[in-house]
Amino acid sequence: MIRQHALQSILATDIRRYIETKQALGRSFESISIILFKLDRFLFELGKPPSDLTPETFRKWSHTLEPLSPNTRAGRMRAVRNFCVYRHQTVPTCFVPDPTLFPKACPPVQPHIFSEDEVSRLLHQCDGLPEDPARAPLRWAGTRLAIVLLYTTGLRRGELLRLTPQDYDPRGHTLLIQASKFHKSRLLPLPNDVAQQVDKFLQIRRSAYPCASAATPLIYSPSGRDRAYSGTRLAMNLRILFDRAGVKKVGGGRPRVHDFRHSHAVNALLRWYRAGADVQAKLPLLATWLGHVSILSTYHYLHFAEQLRAVASSRFADAYSRLVVPAGKNGVD
Repeated sequence: MIRQHALQSILATDIRRYIETKQALGRSFESISIILFKLDRFLFELGKPPSDLTPETFRKWSHTLEPLSPNTRAGRMRAVRNFCVYRHQTVPTCFVPDPTLFPKACPPVQPHIFSEDEVSRLLHQCDGLPEDPARAPLRWAGTRLAIVLLYTTGLRRGELLRLTPQDYDPRGHTLLIQASKFHKSRLLPLPNDVAQQVDKFLQIRRSAYPCASAATPLIYSPSGRDRAYSGTRLAMNLRILFDRAGVKKVGGGRPRVHDFRHSHAVNALLRWYRAGADVQAKLPLLATWLGHVSILSTYHYLHFAEQLRAVASSRFADAYSRLVVPAGKNGVD
């Protein structure tokens, strides 16, 4: 619920109604709300008389976004425009920004699809790095488990870091992902070898932190007041491993944490192609596994990869090569 005093500009009532409408439809709307809160504060602080959103005030507000990347700036400006479109229903004379004037988006980052050999090298580096008993006794053991779960389940980074031991069922070998993005929960069955990795880590964790409760984050540091590893800390650990294991993107840069999720989705397609499965029929299963509301979100992860090209081409040739007539045959030149 939005606090009544949190919004103070001329737009306050409309912003409040807009956010509450979106939340009533089941969306958390947290990130968009923050953008609108900041816009409200900006307009309020412009001084008297109170400022409405006009081409001039929108231009001034957009100028405050200059330090951000073009994609981020365009995203925030689109969020404000969507609010203006909503407001236009009750205030027909209100200003609605022209999206053609927004910053041009940069090309999307090409994800790195991890090979099994690369993941094996990363895990080997985890096993070879010494722990710090005084400060972080499970730093590399926890990072090892993070790699295993990210690669084999396609979890989002936030989902991983919010996991607790009580989300894991050691008898059923399942992992409960609770109320994640889009307010969706899902139960993931783990392969036996992955479940063994979780069991092994929990045993080490109990030895290192015998007083830790089942509600404490699965991967955490007691030096951080029993809080989960932050995304920044996890990314820092992975950068160290990428350098030591020689894992690089095509351009020479380091992969991202999110690339494990892309890899999981692409590898699922490869398995289905190789098994001769109906890939289109199985995509809704992959969407459910990844926690997507729509299959359209899943397509974002199915990037073209050389392995995928080879398997798909081979399957197409097996099915239709007999229908292709080479030029020059049957009187065709």
